[in-house]
Amino acid sequence: MQDSRPTADPASHVERRHSRWYEIVLLSAPFQVLAGLVVVLLLPAMGAWGVDFWRYPDGPRVNTQWVVGLSFILIVLVLRRLSGFSGGGVIAHVAPVVSMVYLLAFAGLFFTRSDYSRPVLLSAYVLTLFWCYTGYFLGRRYRKVKLAVLPMGPGITLPSGPNLEIRPLNTPDLHGVRYDALVADLRSPAMTPEWERFVATCILAQIPVFHVRQVQEGLTGQVRLDHLSENEVGTLLPSPLYVMCKRLVDVAAVLLAAPLALPVMALTALAIRRDSPGPALFVQNRVGLGNHDFKIYKFRSMRVDAESAGARLAAADDDRITRVGAFIRKTRLDELPQLWNVLKGDMSLIGPRPEQRVFVDQFDAEIPFYIYRHVVRPGITGWAQVMQGYASDADATRIKIQHDFYYIKHFSLWLDILILFKTVRIVLTGWGAR
Repeated sequence: MQDSRPTADPASHVERRHSRWYEIVLLSAPFQVLAGLVVVLLLPAMGAWGVDFWRYPDGPRVNTQWVVGLSFILIVLVLRRLSGFSGGGVIAHVAPVVSMVYLLAFAGLFFTRSDYSRPVLLSAYVLTLFWCYTGYFLGRRYRKVKLAVLPMGPGITLPSGPNLEIRPLNTPDLHGVRYDALVADLRSPAMTPEWERFVATCILAQIPVFHVRQVQEGLTGQVRLDHLSENEVGTLLPSPLYVMCKRLVDVAAVLLAAPLALPVMALTALAIRRDSPGPALFVQNRVGLGNHDFKIYKFRSMRVDAESAGARLAAADDDRITRVGAFIRKTRLDELPQLWNVLKGDMSLIGPRPEQRVFVDQFDAEIPFYIYRHVVRPGITGWAQVMQGYASDADATRIKIQHDFYYIKHFSLWLDILILFKTVRIVLTGWGAR
């Protein structure tokens, strides 16, 4: 009798991967690090000191090589971590990450009065940019992630992208096709024994298997509210250790930024007073950590009588916004007084945006688990702001909350760094301002 059990055809899968050995080797993390170190360390050194530079290990050469090597490794680590989040495309962050790391390296050498070679350090910086961009474009050219999606389970919608191909499976078979992972609703009652054996065979063939919700969150940067249960809320608790470290970083960052921020704030306040009658500062009650109210400080960007008819969310082309108000909203200068809220502990630099109590009560009645977003301190900027912009109605707010839950679930230094980079881009472009 012919064996009708499904197989993932492990032999075919392995042969397929071996036939693309160059893809596996050239795009692997170890190769990118080791080959990149050779490029950024040896080429500038040989250009400045000759091919036998290693025979004369004086102070400037040793210091420069150590700094370049450690900087390159840190850059690769940061870029790989940032690319793991939805919206964390590497190409937009290569230049900021490389520039920031080398700037910190230069600052360290300068303030420690260590001897180093400026031409070698500059050459290594340029070569690092070249290497990172080359790796990205090679990845786009030769590496397209292929996901096989099992047919059972309602609502499995995964969008394809430039580097992502979604292939629905009709039969339990992967014969002759390379797949990077299998996606399935592992809790679906429609999962038959035949498909269960197929999933087990894929795991034996070293094909990763992911639950569909995990993949959807990774692609969209949202935690779906309609699939959230009481038992899963506990898994979204942020790390207490990182909460404490984040608080220390917030205070230190505000104190360091104060000498630059205070003159800008003074000029902004003067411009507001000259543009329209009324105070420069706008004080309003918002809801923060633990569902407690606090007073938030902002530069006034609307007319004094903007809420005379009651509170309402800002909308595109809002006629309540003044001329100066439009500019400070676009450049986010209106948020600068919230640095005082950060010092007081009401807010963090990065976190979900705080809302007014009237909107919190409204959305809490309309959106399940809305109140859970107050498990972390609200922020001046956040994941929902850099991914979506302002929300002006309940539907947009629902999407915003899904972004907030994604931030809480992935609460980490790496996600905060990604939000920081995206915030800088938004400030420069004015995207999402209202």
